[in-house]
Amino acid sequence: MMTGNLRPNKQRARNAIMLIWIVTGLEVVLLISGYLQYELLNQWANGGEISIESADSNDSREQILGIVYMIAYILSSVMFIQWFRRAYYNLHQKINHLSYSEGWAAGAWFVPILNLFRPYQIMKELYNETKNLLLKNELNISKSFSTNLVGLWWTLWIIGSFLGQAVFRLAKNAETIDEMTTMTMVSMASNVFGIPLGLIAIKVIQDYSNIEPLLNEINNQEEEELETPEKEEGQDEKKLEVNIALVKCNHCNKETLNTTGKCRWCNKELDKNLDVIHNR
Repeated sequence: MMTGNLRPNKQRARNAIMLIWIVTGLEVVLLISGYLQYELLNQWANGGEISIESADSNDSREQILGIVYMIAYILSSVMFIQWFRRAYYNLHQKINHLSYSEGWAAGAWFVPILNLFRPYQIMKELYNETKNLLLKNELNISKSFSTNLVGLWWTLWIIGSFLGQAVFRLAKNAETIDEMTTMTMVSMASNVFGIPLGLIAIKVIQDYSNIEPLLNEINNQEEEELETPEKEEGQDEKKLEVNIALVKCNHCNKETLNTTGKCRWCNKELDKNLDVIHNR
């Protein structure tokens, strides 16, 4: 096990949450704006008269909201990825057998095909490995801390991404009233999925951010074990010289102290000729 200190990540979590709240609010506004445009197009399609002022006002509103949403979305994505990468980096300081390097927590979002599943795998590992590590060190965590919401978050993300791409393609080619109406309906569907996506993303960040500081306590516990090994039963009261070392278990391949002769993880007997990683 590695014993590096955690890098601060609380402010990154706050920044990501704040911007995702803004994006989620804009999803609501865009949904209402889209409905107004849908009604306007329906009126036009059914032979109703539409003033030039109404059409121009609708177009201006949609364009302004679209620009504001795009800026907020990009900023929220940057803040989220910064938080995500830092969280995975911090876990790397406590566990040396994670599946991917911390760079993939950022890079995986930009690689075609890979971005459909790798970020989810990393987020799931982040949750599972952190939970297992804290429980092994007998640290209390909330019972609600699980990967249940992570799966829902990623499902909504995939659906929203495909809908967003569909809106972009439809908007480029929409010329007739029917095509504009279809584009508007797909855009509204994207907003409908975007609202719960934002709320769940906020919850996912909050849940992990609340337990992440507990990883620092694991480092403190490791130092205490190195400095004060437990006495074995039947040991003489007179002080004995003890050679304490950090070794890698020959059974589970995890790092452990040799104070009891057994691995603290798999509880199996340690080989006497193991390579020493760190001596005290």
